[in-house]
Amino acid sequence: MSGLFYFSSASGNTARFVARLGLPAARIPMRGDEMPRPTGPFVLICPTFADGQGRSAVPKPVIRFLNDPERRAHLRGVIATGNRNFGATFALAGRVISEKCGVPVLYRLELAGTDTDLARTRAGLAVFWGTECLTMA
Repeated sequence: MSGLFYFSSASGNTARFVARLGLPAARIPMRGDEMPRPTGPFVLICPTFADGQGRSAVPKPVIRFLNDPERRAHLRGVIATGNRNFGATFALAGRVISEKCGVPVLYRLELAGTDTDLARTRAGLAVFWGTECLTMA
């Protein structure tokens, strides 16, 4: 599978956003279940779980998913979610993944997103994937 992969905690905010997005997506499991395996380029949608100092921003299952070189090689961008109440750490997981994996943060949204977030994400992904296809040799 390629396209979208996402992690969602028990709160389900990211899962609700992905469901409303209406695009094919594979979920990264919260616990020891088998990890999905990308077969082509994908965008990761990831919530932020940072403490007040920004530590532990990237959920452990996402770290485990990206620690596999084969999976990480297919990562093309990240969409980060978070809660604006946390100020500077809002959507921090996206920035951490971007810097560590050398991919762009494509979008940041709060909690389960708004209708505007959905429209912008769909439009942005269409442009992003179109650009990706044009640049692949």
